[in-house]
Amino acid sequence: MKKVLVFIAACCMATPLISQKITVTNGSVDFVKNQKVLQFAFTYENMTVGNMTETRYVEKKVSDYNTKEPGRGDRWQEAWRGDREGRFVPKFKELFDKNMEDYGIVSDDVNNQNAEYRIEINTDFTEPGFNVGVVRRNAAIHLTCKVFNIATGEEAATIKVNNASANNFWGTDFDTGFRIQECYAKAGRELAKFFVKKAKLSKTK
Repeated sequence: MKKVLVFIAACCMATPLISQKITVTNGSVDFVKNQKVLQFAFTYENMTVGNMTETRYVEKKVSDYNTKEPGRGDRWQEAWRGDREGRFVPKFKELFDKNMEDYGIVSDDVNNQNAEYRIEINTDFTEPGFNVGVVRRNAAIHLTCKVFNIATGEEAATIKVNNASANNFWGTDFDTGFRIQECYAKAGRELAKFFVKKAKLSKTK
């Protein structure tokens, strides 16, 4: 019993409760009314990872992993970059669309010519988290979403999504990419709900 209590305490210390917060810092979300499709673009400019710049973080991880096993760091770096288009963006849009489908709105990329607005999402911060079995820390991301009228280039809104964090219920999220992927899923879902609530959208289905 004592070991169980120690284990629970260690987990609690490693996984502080993080509250996601979405705020509009400029403009309003009324632009979303009467829309059928929204363009999305994703960037990672000047992103920090933990307490490092992304460049420093990647260099350190590649060096550490390659020291332990030649080539492992290079494979890790390839996954770190590839997960953006392969996992993060699709998961964000999947959950955004799922929570918007009853309101007749879908997401698409910048090639969609029917969209009136483009949402440029920059990842400002990533906490990769970790899971070593006994101790774990949730991953989290901070996003800045700038909304532009495509025809005029005018900025309609700036939205901050802070501390988008999610974890696997069973605690089996040992893969860094999976942990971060779930954060993007959470961000997509919560941004959709935020639009519905703040713009007072009505269901079309």
